[in-house]
Amino acid sequence: MASSPVFILAIESSCDDTSAAVLINDSVLSNVTANQAVHAQYGGVVPELASRAHQQNMVPVVETALQKAGISLKELSAIAFTQGPGLMGSLLVGSSFAKSLSMALQIPLIGVHHMQAHILAHFIDEEGYKKPTFPFLALTISGGHTQIVQVNDYFSMEVIGETTDDAVGEAFDKSAKILGLPYPGGPLVDKYAQQGNPKAYTFTKPKVPGLDFSFSGLKTGILYFVERNVKENPNFVSENMADICASIQHTIIEILMDKIKMAVQQTGITQIAIGGGVSANSGIRNILKEAEKKYGWQTYIPKFEYTTDNAAMIGITAYHKFLLGKTDDIQIISSARIPL
Repeated sequence: MASSPVFILAIESSCDDTSAAVLINDSVLSNVTANQAVHAQYGGVVPELASRAHQQNMVPVVETALQKAGISLKELSAIAFTQGPGLMGSLLVGSSFAKSLSMALQIPLIGVHHMQAHILAHFIDEEGYKKPTFPFLALTISGGHTQIVQVNDYFSMEVIGETTDDAVGEAFDKSAKILGLPYPGGPLVDKYAQQGNPKAYTFTKPKVPGLDFSFSGLKTGILYFVERNVKENPNFVSENMADICASIQHTIIEILMDKIKMAVQQTGITQIAIGGGVSANSGIRNILKEAEKKYGWQTYIPKFEYTTDNAAMIGITAYHKFLLGKTDDIQIISSARIPL
């Protein structure tokens, strides 16, 4: 542990959320996020519009985070930012700001891997939340990623399974679009699913070898299912929305759980931690809690605000890098794709 407190200002701008957080060691003093409503009318994130919104939001979000934390710029020990993966234009807004601030304050700069941060969010010191011990299996599920990662240490991670096509968040959003729900549709599918019968309809689960996932076939199956039924009854979707959503959610969760069970068998690791935006899904959270009783696993579900893209997870990752003396040169390059 560092002898004097470490204050880190962290910036996250990988997609369409501008976020800034201030941490003292592994505790979060503030975590402020500005969402971008501009994308809803387009049914998905428009990269050019995302970059512009980050430019508008960055200064007010950082100022608010510092104010809420009660910390001045001169007290900061380091500046952290998301290096990638993400949308290139969005990443550059965050990295340019972080680099400028690091140079102006003459304090270290720390680039952070976005997916590593989703996993290390579990190490934020938060009352009522337990931290996993190494090794553990991380299921990182978001709009752009679906991975099973064997985590041996803070910075020793191995992807042992991942999606071969669509990410799980995409499967939720595209299913919602087929049902005529607005973007982002994933949370709405979850909301309707809570009132429906998960066994009402059956969808074929894709057969993918090993620990990898595939969701594109499921999406096509849902599309054909809806088209077929709407032909017979034009009001089919509106009359059965809760049951359809519950059945879709049940199928997606079964696909995830089948692979997690396989990963536990292969590795012998029974500690399971979830992260990423889709881990906010109530069905996934419930089934993991049940798995503790059913299989004797230890499951770790982060605080809701640390599941979606946020700067606190960037800050905790940077804190552990800082303790190891891992800081970056001002020449560090952002990248849309970085292997874990």
